[in-house]
Amino acid sequence: MPVDIDPAQVPVLVVYNMDPAWAAQDRDEVVSVSNRLGRAIAEIGHPMSFLPVEDDGIAEHLGPYRPLEHIVLNWCESIPGVPHSEWMAADVMERQGFVFTGAGASTLALSQNKYRVKKILDLSGIPTPGWRLCTRPDSDGWNRFPAIVKPVNEHCSEGITRDSVVTNRDDLLKRIAYILDTYRQPAIVEDFIDGREFHVSLWGNGKLEVLPPAEMDFSVFQDIHDRLCTFEAKFVPGSDPYEKIRTLLPAPLGRDELHRLERVCSAAYQAIGCRDYARIDVRYQDGLFFVLDVNPNADISEDASMACAAELAGFSYGEMGSRLIRLAARRHPVWGDDRGTG
Repeated sequence: MPVDIDPAQVPVLVVYNMDPAWAAQDRDEVVSVSNRLGRAIAEIGHPMSFLPVEDDGIAEHLGPYRPLEHIVLNWCESIPGVPHSEWMAADVMERQGFVFTGAGASTLALSQNKYRVKKILDLSGIPTPGWRLCTRPDSDGWNRFPAIVKPVNEHCSEGITRDSVVTNRDDLLKRIAYILDTYRQPAIVEDFIDGREFHVSLWGNGKLEVLPPAEMDFSVFQDIHDRLCTFEAKFVPGSDPYEKIRTLLPAPLGRDELHRLERVCSAAYQAIGCRDYARIDVRYQDGLFFVLDVNPNADISEDASMACAAELAGFSYGEMGSRLIRLAARRHPVWGDDRGTG
């Protein structure tokens, strides 16, 4: 941990998105979650400010703040009203000279496109499920089942339901057509790895530290269509997947399995260009770990897998946040050492 920077000397600006179109309850929850993280970091000693982004004028909202006087904790997952704009917020911060936590704009833009991520994983020799991009309602010769069909440009399991898993050509064609019609973007078809799933959090630059992996336990489900992390599983309390998928932390893994998982995740982190922290989603089958997704702006809410893994590794919630801030501070002209290490 970069302990050579005094938290009291590093003011933090928490930037998060707040869409006016959201329901009042959702807006209140975002404020509450952001405040919990900010208060935890403030308890470590960092001076703290908050900046909710409620429209596309992020550059103007950042105007009163001086880049030389703050580290931005970038929790801006989109610009309100602008689809797939996570990278745009980071781009504005970069152009205005702010140093912020997490990946840069180019990596965030890359990670939004599953096709580009898959190409890089393949070229880097990192195991990932076999795949094909579909721009029309045709299987293009795909004949391997079970398979899973996803929108190419969505995250947080948007567009992933139990119907995403297909076991025959007719269902495959229906799901491809559904993605094309509903999301107005190509579909990506993958081999469905019906094995164990792990969410692996990492942090650092140069030298990486892998936090204790979490396993998503699907053992209660007998139907293959239910053995995955759908949108419901993540965001719909009361639904079967939300209530019945258990999280095992730390994941029960042998020493050799853990080392191989760490190597695969570290390679994916570096290949995609992650910075400071990320979460890698992985499936395990027949002795191989397959990278499903790379999340360079992973959820750092108090109950998310990264915060839970950091706590297991001995870091309080505030200490986790402070570590991310001080990793970013290494790139800052005032507090940094220009090595980008941590």
